[in-house]
Amino acid sequence: MKTLWQNCHVASMAGGTYSIIEDAAILTHDGHIHWIGPRVDALVGEGVEFVDLNGAWVTPGLIDCHTHAVFGGNRSNEFEQRLQGVSYAEIAAAGGGIASTVRATRAASEEELLASARRRLVSLLRDGVTTVEIKSGYGLDLASERKLLSVIRRLGHELPVTVRATCLAAHALPPEYKDRADDYIAHICDEMLPALAAEGLVDAVDAFCEYLAFSPAQVERVFIKAHELGLPVKLHAEQLSSLAGSSLAARYQALSADHLEFMTEDDAIAMGQAGTVAVLLPGAYYFLRETQLPPMDALRKHGVAIALASDLNPGTSPALSVRLMLNMGCTLFRMTPEEALAGVTLNAAKALGMGATHGSLEVGKVADFIAWDIERPADLAYWLGGELNKRVVRHGAEVTI
Repeated sequence: MKTLWQNCHVASMAGGTYSIIEDAAILTHDGHIHWIGPRVDALVGEGVEFVDLNGAWVTPGLIDCHTHAVFGGNRSNEFEQRLQGVSYAEIAAAGGGIASTVRATRAASEEELLASARRRLVSLLRDGVTTVEIKSGYGLDLASERKLLSVIRRLGHELPVTVRATCLAAHALPPEYKDRADDYIAHICDEMLPALAAEGLVDAVDAFCEYLAFSPAQVERVFIKAHELGLPVKLHAEQLSSLAGSSLAARYQALSADHLEFMTEDDAIAMGQAGTVAVLLPGAYYFLRETQLPPMDALRKHGVAIALASDLNPGTSPALSVRLMLNMGCTLFRMTPEEALAGVTLNAAKALGMGATHGSLEVGKVADFIAWDIERPADLAYWLGGELNKRVVRHGAEVTI
C-alpha cells in the first residue's frame, strides 16, 4: 500500500540542514520514502491512501545514538551525596559509582532488567525517538554482558523502535580483575567479544579511554579484535582528560568518538579526515557541572559531523528526553537549533553507521518521521519539558507509544 502524507511542512535534514519544503507531501511504500516534495508536484496514481497531517512540521524520527539504558539499581543517593559535598572519588571508594551499578545489574534477572529498561525507553519514544543505540557495560563478565545484550535485542523486538546494540565490556575494571587491567582486556578480546559476536548480539564495540578506565594501548587491543570480527568501533574519549583517544578512534575509522570536552584541534583534524562523528553529551556535562566545553569551533572548522545524544545512564546523565538535549546543545554548547536537530537526526544516524538509510527524509530512505504540532523546527529545541503533540510514523505506518 502506498500512502501520501500531505498538508504538512517538511524539515528533511538532507545534507544536515533544515532543507525545508513548504506545503509538502511524502509518498511512502513498503516502509520507505518513495517520493517527497511540494504537494502540488505529487503524482500519486491509483491505489494510494491519503493522510492529512493538518499543517504539521515533519522531521525525521529522532535518533538517540548514545545510551546506557539497560542497568540495575538506582544512584540517586549518589547525586544527593555529591550535592552535599561528597566527592566522586569518596563515593567510589565506598563502593559506589559504576561498581554499584555493576553489582545491581549482575544481581538482576533478565526480566527485571527488561522491565526497567522498557520504562526508560518508552520515555524516549514519547519524545520522538524512533532509533536508539544501547550499550552494555554494566555486566563486565561474559554471562552478565550476554544478559544485557539479550535485553537490548529484546527491546528492539518488543517496542516500535530500531535498536542498535553496542558491546561496552571495556567500560570499567570489574572487581575480580582489580589491578589487572591488561588481563581483563585479554579476557574481552579472547573470550567475550568472540562469543558475543558469534551469538549475533553485537552491532558495534565501544570502550572507555580515560585515566580512570583504560589506556589508549589497551583500547587499541579491543579495536583490533573488533576489526577482526568485522565489527565497527566507537569510543568514549576526552571526557575528563586529553589522551588522544579521539585520534586513536579516527585511525581505526571509528563511527564516533563521544564526550570530547578535552579533545585538541589535532584530534578534530583526525576525526574530520576519517569521517568519525563527534557525539556530544550535554546531559553528562550538565549533571556533573563540568566547565570544559567541547571545542566547537575546531569541530566546525575541520568538518566534523556533530551529533547529540542523551547518554542515558544511572550515574552521570539520567536523561529521559532527547528534546532536552537539543536545548542543552544550544544553551550549553552554543549550537544553533538547526545544528542540534541535525545532531539527533542525520549526524546521529552516521554515528551508528546508518546514514545511508536513516536520519533524513529522502527518496529510498526508511520512512521514519514525526509530524509535530509546532510553529517552526526551532520549537523542538525551544520548549523545556512537557510532551509536544505529535504523530509518529515508523517504517511508513503510524504507531502509538
